[in-house]
Amino acid sequence: MYDLHYWPTPNGKKVTILLEELGVPYNLVPCNIGRGDQFTPEFLEMNPNHRMPVLVDRNPKDGGTPFPIFESGAIMMYVAEKEGRFFPQDVRGRYVVTEWLIWQMANQGPKSGECGHFRRLGDKQGDQSYAVRRFTDEVNRLYGVLNNRLYKTRYLAGDQYSIADMISYPWTVNWTAQGQDIEEFKYFKRWFEEIGARPAVQRGLAAGANMSEDASKLPPEEQERRAKLLYNQRARPVPA
Repeated sequence: MYDLHYWPTPNGKKVTILLEELGVPYNLVPCNIGRGDQFTPEFLEMNPNHRMPVLVDRNPKDGGTPFPIFESGAIMMYVAEKEGRFFPQDVRGRYVVTEWLIWQMANQGPKSGECGHFRRLGDKQGDQSYAVRRFTDEVNRLYGVLNNRLYKTRYLAGDQYSIADMISYPWTVNWTAQGQDIEEFKYFKRWFEEIGARPAVQRGLAAGANMSEDASKLPPEEQERRAKLLYNQRARPVPA
């Protein structure tokens, strides 16, 4: 059994898609990142970077104590390798998949997140036009990377569907909010529609749908507390 400390964001949905594709039992443990659950001492013991998701394997192969893993890419590699699916173990196949996992973690995820942040922010913190243009254009470039790759191959790592596809797909679902036009990317669109039609992908995207909340309806004092907690974070001191 896997426990997945989760909130329904693209980074969480990467992992639920994999778990649904595998058909393995898992338990969603809500981690309300708007409220600040990721900063509790208990969570920090599992992930010193205080970010969701975290997966806890309660039945690791070595028979030892429950094993917590943070970072979505590492989680997906661990689970896919343990379960023996969606992550080839020959050297070439393994590293092609790994390349695209790292590409997603280092490029697509961070740049798409910044794009969404500045596009939602509007003029609340002054003129954001440079940041909006900078990250919208960068996300467009990344869709081009996907499109050119998928011109050559059916899936990101070649002819076989893998965790490389699962990790990238959730960050493309909201392409309109990222200021993109899917019609610009013919080969990406073919892949996007094929992946989105998979029943396990649909179940993974829907996981935890009942967890979402409308922060704008929270009391003003709670909105202020959350803003102070979540934005402009700086280093946490070492415990005394």
